[in-house]
Amino acid sequence: MNPRSSGLLLHPTSLPGKWGIGDLGRQAFDFVDFLERAGQRIWQLLPLGPTGLGNSPYQCLSSFAGNPLLISPDELLEQGLLREEEIGKAPSVDQLTEGRVNYAAVERFKRWCLDRAYDRFKNDPDHPLRLQFATFATAEEEWLEDFALYAALKDHHQGAAWDRWERGAVLREPAALQRWKQQLRDQVEAHKFFQFLFFSQWKKLKAYANKKGIRIVGDMPIFVAYDGADVWSHPDLFFLDEDRRPTFLAGVPPDYFSQTGQLWGNPLFRWDRMAQEGYRWWINRVKTTLNLVDVVRLDHFRGFEAYWEVPADEKTAKNGRWVKGPGEKLLLALKDAVGQLPFIAEDLGVITPEVEELRDQFGLPGMKVLQFAFSDSAANPYLPHNHVRNCVVYTGTHDNDTTVGWFEGLNALEREVISCYLGHPFQNPCRDLVRLAFSSVADTVIVPVQDLLCLGPDARMNIPGVASGNWEWRLKPGMLNDQLAAELMELTEFFGRGKDSKVPLRKALTAKASQVAHLPRPRD
Repeated sequence: MNPRSSGLLLHPTSLPGKWGIGDLGRQAFDFVDFLERAGQRIWQLLPLGPTGLGNSPYQCLSSFAGNPLLISPDELLEQGLLREEEIGKAPSVDQLTEGRVNYAAVERFKRWCLDRAYDRFKNDPDHPLRLQFATFATAEEEWLEDFALYAALKDHHQGAAWDRWERGAVLREPAALQRWKQQLRDQVEAHKFFQFLFFSQWKKLKAYANKKGIRIVGDMPIFVAYDGADVWSHPDLFFLDEDRRPTFLAGVPPDYFSQTGQLWGNPLFRWDRMAQEGYRWWINRVKTTLNLVDVVRLDHFRGFEAYWEVPADEKTAKNGRWVKGPGEKLLLALKDAVGQLPFIAEDLGVITPEVEELRDQFGLPGMKVLQFAFSDSAANPYLPHNHVRNCVVYTGTHDNDTTVGWFEGLNALEREVISCYLGHPFQNPCRDLVRLAFSSVADTVIVPVQDLLCLGPDARMNIPGVASGNWEWRLKPGMLNDQLAAELMELTEFFGRGKDSKVPLRKALTAKASQVAHLPRPRD
């Protein structure tokens, strides 16, 4: 297999479709087909868990569960779990659009559909999915039991954070948990069934992608949401007070994105207790994730070497301190458990020699973001002439503006610096950066779909530090067409990133040679 490869970054929620949000139905399979036609071998996603605060996939309600909003109603129709004539009566169905995701409307609609599907399954003792569901529930019991009870309790308490529930449930008193399990038995089973549907649909999609030669790159945030099943189920593994509220919070100091830093609000791990348990929770988390994806991007990798600790009563992240993380002890435990570590280290931000040593000790590829490359000197590690083979190059990430939006925000001098680096005047800044990424010596290039399409700032996925309006962008039907696939295939083969690295350059150029992927050619 050619070590040089390329792919696209697109979260499933951004796929087009008629149900108000991208899902794991036909449009996801169509996207895999587009990747294949375009010669791409990687599909990178954001975390797949059920979203909580601000609809952020980086504030999931569980590190193990899947997002029920991604379940395709079309497949439920095919399985007879839904009926065509009843969907039109679902709440908020008239608010579902092909435009940006209206999460409130989607949540009402999808939950109605899932409840109907569960009722139909529950009332049919001979349903063909019954054995598969029982097998799934047994195999995933270690995390599924706690998550399903957590989700049922959250429903019962009308969405309130778990520290506001009935006291016995908050403290996980055995008698209280047993009482709630009995009282909410049907709701608990429903949430188990929703997870079964998600995992079934996802595994079918992943198998399809893998058969086409496409690897799935997933994403694992280092920290977990406070209001989630992980903290509720394992309070001893986090810094919490006697009322189970955080005493310290995660974040990062002032940086490129924010002058006051970023106060993420996640509780911090008790790494000492995790070590005493042989990092069992982390091993289980990684194994579950690797059942869903082929490679894992470790978000905020530098936090494994040292993390920013902020007292819980602070309003910003400015007044924090660096605290040593688990380092090689955790990674060695993971390596012993899963073998070769299929990780990408998200090594952005304040990176020290110690972070780089930890990354390199385990041979993990780091990240190079071209939007960060032109801000200082020729020694900038993100500039292509400083790239190494074992890294992944991006034009931007989900936290960046689109490349078009980024370029619009540059001043004349900054634009001139980039133009001089390219060796020709700008014709299309977005395409110039994509071409620069593909020409890098780096083994892997991943481009956000927004940059492939040269979309403006309205297509941005996330603005760090802004609480609302994020994660809503969606593709419009027909954007990823055959012409674009052919152009991307040309670019991929021209820079040796296809399955065959020895495609002759003349063969890589077609009748559209003068506009390889619409990219301007250097002046003579």
